Amino acid sequence: MIYMDVCCLNRPFDDQTQDRIYLESVAVLSILERCSAGQWQILGSEAIDSEISFTVDIERKRKVTALTALSLNKMMVDDKIKLRAHEILEIGFQPFDALHLACAEIGQADVFLTTDDKLLSRAIKNQGKIEVIVENPVAWLMEVTANEHQSE
Repeated sequence: MIYMDVCCLNRPFDDQTQDRIYLESVAVLSILERCSAGQWQILGSEAIDSEISFTVDIERKRKVTALTALSLNKMMVDDKIKLRAHEILEIGFQPFDALHLACAEIGQADVFLTTDDKLLSRAIKNQGKIEVIVENPVAWLMEVTANEHQSE
């Protein structure tokens, strides 16, 4: 199961003239395409919906919300998630990041994908304290597809 934070979900709607943004967009869309085809599953959350609700651009909000429809499972923010988010917040993560990580952990996601370098860096530094693998979508997709080709 894959948890994509809101940075990931927004990436296809960012300025595609920058190489990095373009590559991340392609990766995100490829992952979502596989989820749509039933090969993989996306884990959604109330936290994702909440963060998207703060999007000012109505058209972008509509597009990003449409991507969340691929989530077959959705984590509701309960006391257990709030408690874990608080613990993650104390490590130094931003509030929404902590909430997303808690949702991914408790929802037993296999990977948490983000295009946020600060979040990724902090997660790498705190690997022993975070109970979900945090990756950039390009790096993760390259690794997964390389492993698929090796096992053929």
